[in-house]
Amino acid sequence: MRSAVAALFLVVFAATAHAADRWMTLPEPPPMPAPSESGYAPVNGIQMYYATFGDGPAVLLIHGGLSHADVWANQVPKLVAAGHRVIVADSRGHGRSTRTAEPFGYDLMASDYVKLLDHLKVDKVVLVGWSDGGIIGLDIAMRHPARLTRLFAQAANVTTDGVLPNLDNDPVFGGFMRRMRADYDRLHAASSRQRGEPPAPSDYDAFVEQIGHMWASQPNWTAAQLAGIQVPTAIVLGDHDEAISGAHTDYMAKAIPGAALVILPEVSHFAMLQDPDGYTWAVLDFIDAK
Repeated sequence: MRSAVAALFLVVFAATAHAADRWMTLPEPPPMPAPSESGYAPVNGIQMYYATFGDGPAVLLIHGGLSHADVWANQVPKLVAAGHRVIVADSRGHGRSTRTAEPFGYDLMASDYVKLLDHLKVDKVVLVGWSDGGIIGLDIAMRHPARLTRLFAQAANVTTDGVLPNLDNDPVFGGFMRRMRADYDRLHAASSRQRGEPPAPSDYDAFVEQIGHMWASQPNWTAAQLAGIQVPTAIVLGDHDEAISGAHTDYMAKAIPGAALVILPEVSHFAMLQDPDGYTWAVLDFIDAK
């Protein structure tokens, strides 16, 4: 009897420890469901991959830097089941989308997404953005506010000093970087085949160098610019985010009029992978609020 109790204690302890440490994991997303529509939109000199799912009020999901649209595979079915049309895309140079020699910039990337909405004939969306996707969402909220009904910006920063130092030494972030290199090569090769183009050698390092120039100086928005945002906004951070400062997140929420501050429990920068159900419910709780 005593050994059975001890064994049960060890199982409970292991499960609790595993749950408590989920911010140290990097689960793979499942395969994306079959889209209602997918293709490549010609925007600002690039071919931008996109896919749409379901019907209803539109939700645009924008991934983070170096990532791609498939990171949202846990969220898409649940958002569709909740009555939304979901739109995902690969940002310029990411995943299946092409890029040009033009310098990366958040204004340009925001313009890409606005032109994608024009291509899809979608006037307004709820925007859910993660990391760079959240920064792009904030840019759209400032420069194209008529295109948004709500903004859920997770793990974004508005000045470069909002990023924590020593990310290169973080094991979870390092695992993410290695995964994105492999995903980049795989998705770029697949998109070349889809467009009938010969496969090209990997240029992942050149892509990282090009986007790295943007990260060195952008974003760099003032408190006055943030105070001009009128789109209902949630500023969101995992309580173990290894990339974005909590103090910086607090500043953002206070600087944007009426912004909600949402702290996701026991997750890091990669909350949509580590707690997919909790993440989706947090999104729906905000975007469907009356």
